[in-house]
Amino acid sequence: MRRITHWIGGAAAPGGSGRQGEVFNPATGEVSARVDLAGPADVDAAVAAAAAAFPAWRDTSLVKRAQILFRFRELSHAHRDEMAALISAEHGKVRSDALGEVTRGLEVVEFACGIPHLLKGGFSENVSTSVDSFSIRQPLGVAAGITPFNFPAMVPMWMHPIAIACGNTFVLKPSERDPSASLLMASLWKQAGLPDGVFNVVQGDKAAVDRLLEHPDVRAVSFVGSTPIARYVYETGTRHGKRVQALGGAKNHMLVLPDADLDLVADAAVNAGFGSAGERCMAISVVLAVDPVGDELVAKIVERMSGLTIGPGDDPDADMGPLVTEAHRDKVASYLDAALAEGAKLVVDGRETPIKGGATAARTPGFWLGPTLIDHVTPGSAVHRDEIFGPVLSVIRVPSYEEGLRIINGTEYGNGTAVFTNDGGAARRFQNEVEVGMIGINVPIPVPMAFYSFGGWKASLFGDTHVHGTEGVHFYTRGKVVTSRWLDPSHGGVNLGFPTSD
Repeated sequence: MRRITHWIGGAAAPGGSGRQGEVFNPATGEVSARVDLAGPADVDAAVAAAAAAFPAWRDTSLVKRAQILFRFRELSHAHRDEMAALISAEHGKVRSDALGEVTRGLEVVEFACGIPHLLKGGFSENVSTSVDSFSIRQPLGVAAGITPFNFPAMVPMWMHPIAIACGNTFVLKPSERDPSASLLMASLWKQAGLPDGVFNVVQGDKAAVDRLLEHPDVRAVSFVGSTPIARYVYETGTRHGKRVQALGGAKNHMLVLPDADLDLVADAAVNAGFGSAGERCMAISVVLAVDPVGDELVAKIVERMSGLTIGPGDDPDADMGPLVTEAHRDKVASYLDAALAEGAKLVVDGRETPIKGGATAARTPGFWLGPTLIDHVTPGSAVHRDEIFGPVLSVIRVPSYEEGLRIINGTEYGNGTAVFTNDGGAARRFQNEVEVGMIGINVPIPVPMAFYSFGGWKASLFGDTHVHGTEGVHFYTRGKVVTSRWLDPSHGGVNLGFPTSD
């Protein structure tokens, strides 16, 4: 059985806790590897390696750091097929989706390559007579990233390239469900010339998370995951004096106005609802259909769903793969019966979807659930309220734009949303009035480009800064303002008055 372990101080490091977890192939349900689960001593070793490497890396020139970032980018691009294969094997998403994940992660690496420009400060000459002021940004020290199973390459790349480019050292705690991508990234960093100890990986579960949150040498923690855990990470980390950004869950709505192109909307709803088996924090899980478009739109969505091929991630013909674990598949499937009990209509039951090379989803080995469509969902019901995180698309019929907006703004989350319309005035009104952090106008998955920042509102974000972009640079650095005066040797004298700008 293949063993997956830690990466500490520039080399693979077998765990010392004696605990291991199982890594599955979601398409078959079989155990494909065992992963070491870190104990406090393993985390301490990784943090110690990062702390020891920090002084030299902090003092490495910006140009040298950027050169290593460029090499890491080129190596990651050259190994993108290998990275995608690991993602497909352990997460289950189809190859094209896995390649897309790697590509979006590399966009942040490319952004971080511009760190000499991004860390420029400001300078003001003669703020007072012969006195200059200037600002600089400096790294924090050891930073940690705690990342989810659904994007084992992209989400870590939202964090460690910027943290490292800014002069910090980094400890990554990836999901124990699909840990192999993290070790490939560690190997590529080493090949790129990154000094040992600057990037480390500890595999693990809550024990590793808690130790990172409590460790006195960890200065900053970035987290992406569910809202309850995000709240816990934020409260625990800040209580121990750390800078924390914790991105939580989502319940993303698509508001469809009567003037929208319904063919475009149907394509977008299927793409955004069922890509990556719905295991995306930016997935569209609720369509708000403004009267009278509901019946026509549902028919178009069903038509497109019937053309999808569900199969293993390594099958080039598959449009959607399995879910990540059996327990998660069962939890998602439980919402189908809950929706029926709440009076909704189950239009397409994903448990009966045929799986390529097998029978229906419910009768095929592996963690399968096909695309599911639920119509006439009641606002506030469990299927509408909860983040299901699977291939379940709900439709709520609303009488007006105002009612649709009220439903969106009344939800717990504020991560992403979309409006589909051909009316520019309505779109502009929506972007102004909706209480959500990332908005798409005729764009179903409005994930910002790397030079903007990713993050939501309300229970979708705990902390003051979003991920990557300018806010990411600010998160991993702290500012100094220097006021300097180089006196003329002939000038001097004692003056006890309060200094002014005269």
